[in-house]
Amino acid sequence: MADPNLGFLTRKEAEVKLPRPTRVKNKTPAPIQITAEQILREARERQESEIRPPKQKITDPTELADYRLRKRKEYEDLIRRVRWNKSVWVKYAKWEESQLDFRRARSVWERALEVDYRDHTMWLKYAEFEMKNKFVNHARNAWDRAVTLLPRVDQLWYKYIHMEEILNNVAGARQIFERWMGWQPDQQGWLSYIKFELRYNEVERARAIFDRFVLCHPKVSAWIRFAKFEMKNGEVPRARNVYERAVDKLADDEDAEVLFVAFAEFEEKCKEVERARCIYKFALDRIPKVRAEDLYRKFVAFEKQYGDKEGIEDAIVGKRRFQYEDEVRKNPLNYDAWFDYIRLEESVGSKGRIREVFERAIANVPPAQEKRYWQRYIYLWINYALYEELDAQDMDRTRDVYKECSAVIPHEKFSFAKVWLLAAQFEIRQLNLQGARKILGQAIGRAPKDKIFKKYIEIELQLGNIDRCRKLYEKYLEWSPENCYAWSKYAELERSLAETERARAIFELAIDQPALDMPELLWKAYIDFEISECEFERTRALYERLLNRTKHLKVWISYAKFEASAMESEGSDSVEDEHELAECLRRARGVFERALSHYRTSAPELKEERAMLLEEWLNMESSFGEIGDIELVRVKLPKKLKKRRPLETEDGPAGYEEYIDYLFPEETQTTNLKILEAAYKWKKQKIAPAED
Repeated sequence: MADPNLGFLTRKEAEVKLPRPTRVKNKTPAPIQITAEQILREARERQESEIRPPKQKITDPTELADYRLRKRKEYEDLIRRVRWNKSVWVKYAKWEESQLDFRRARSVWERALEVDYRDHTMWLKYAEFEMKNKFVNHARNAWDRAVTLLPRVDQLWYKYIHMEEILNNVAGARQIFERWMGWQPDQQGWLSYIKFELRYNEVERARAIFDRFVLCHPKVSAWIRFAKFEMKNGEVPRARNVYERAVDKLADDEDAEVLFVAFAEFEEKCKEVERARCIYKFALDRIPKVRAEDLYRKFVAFEKQYGDKEGIEDAIVGKRRFQYEDEVRKNPLNYDAWFDYIRLEESVGSKGRIREVFERAIANVPPAQEKRYWQRYIYLWINYALYEELDAQDMDRTRDVYKECSAVIPHEKFSFAKVWLLAAQFEIRQLNLQGARKILGQAIGRAPKDKIFKKYIEIELQLGNIDRCRKLYEKYLEWSPENCYAWSKYAELERSLAETERARAIFELAIDQPALDMPELLWKAYIDFEISECEFERTRALYERLLNRTKHLKVWISYAKFEASAMESEGSDSVEDEHELAECLRRARGVFERALSHYRTSAPELKEERAMLLEEWLNMESSFGEIGDIELVRVKLPKKLKKRRPLETEDGPAGYEEYIDYLFPEETQTTNLKILEAAYKWKKQKIAPAED
């Protein structure tokens, strides 16, 4: 049955009959293998040659006219279709040229230019067509129209001038150049005009063109070419004049260093060494250091060749100056680079340059108000002030530097005691004691520090102003009441003035302070003060007050040693008496007994301190000789035991460590009693089941 969906065909007729797959009987490789390359080569060889139309031979004018008519119709039809295709116009014009119908060819070129007169290649081919066929006036007409319509296309001008030169029409070529220069072309156009004049030995004309050239293009390269032109013609004064004019106009140009180098090399060739050196120095002072690397290198080479020792050193300093300028330009906050730069200028010794570098350096204030950023910066101010005082010996400027430095520092957040002290010491060297006191007073008022108080007190003490020292100590302690050093020094001052009661009162005030930074030093100073005054009862009372506050091992040992030597300190004539020595020994033993009792009952975990206490007691008994009782202490000495304990870390147990433990005699007895009690319980447990 026919199916309408299949175009009224039966399904059997619509089935696609695929070829029956052939079975390969022999699958072994063939003895001769054929590569893909061989197959392609054979296919190429068996291709038939391309069918080309036969060549037409024209035998009479009628056939020629018919051929020309047919070709022109083809070109005209093609132009109507693709009017903007330039290659079609070019082929059409060249075909007419090949038929020697120049009028028609010219007409084709004109029609092509009407399509797009801005295409300079069409003008070039049109003019070359006229030149090739020796239509000179037509060619001139084409070139003249081309350069009028497209004056910025240099190739048209070059070709036009080249044609006139071929025709030996020098005046015409010059006239064309003048027309071109009126449009102010690029440098190459001017240089071509100059070369044109030089080809005909017109040096004056070339010089006049160079004058116009450097005015049109006021660049360094143009002036250097002008100067080299004058030098080549042997006009040294003219060349120097050109360089001088260039320096006047282009001293601030971005390529000025090239001009200066060329000027200096010109003077060097003219054997004017001093002129060249002056040019180099003027350039180095004028040109920014960022762009003067080549200039420095040339100057160093020049000085090595012509200069003396001082000149060479000056050149080397200039090169290093350039390096430092480059470093501080990249990172103005690199204060180490500024220090190196300042040392370099100080080695040269120019005050103006040194001050300039100092001013530039201190102008780079650290951006963050944190003291760690200011620590290097502040030494720039200090070095500046020391330079003005010691080297420049300008005291007024030194004073101004210290004032400006103090104004820059944010004293509300942090301050530098060194600056205040150096400023005060400078005023003292200038015999201005009132100024020094004023500076130190401001320092105490705005940013009090330990160093400032100590130095101020030292100055007043050297001057013998005791009342001022007392006031300063009072201010010091009012500002920092926990400072044990200040309390000790204040008391030491009063003691040196034989004011014993005042010193004792100061010590009493000190130890009553609620917080102290180093109380052990203060108590030691108070105790030593009382011992030096031979006030042993007061000393014992002090030790007792100290023991009420702390039971430190050193306090017990110091107390015992004091008791052991108290009678000797009295200087009595009966010190050698055994009774007196026995009394000292008894008091010292009493202190050791109290200490031992404290460690036994109140701090049994401090075994090492307890053992050290017994060692000191044993040494004390030995020092007393026959009166001392070594056995009294020896029976109390502990045994040293080496033990191990586990180490615990965040990740768990990490092995064991060895440590020294102490076993005291009373602990041994307690341990034995515990062992006996455990044995008794075990025995009792064994007997009870047997009775059952």
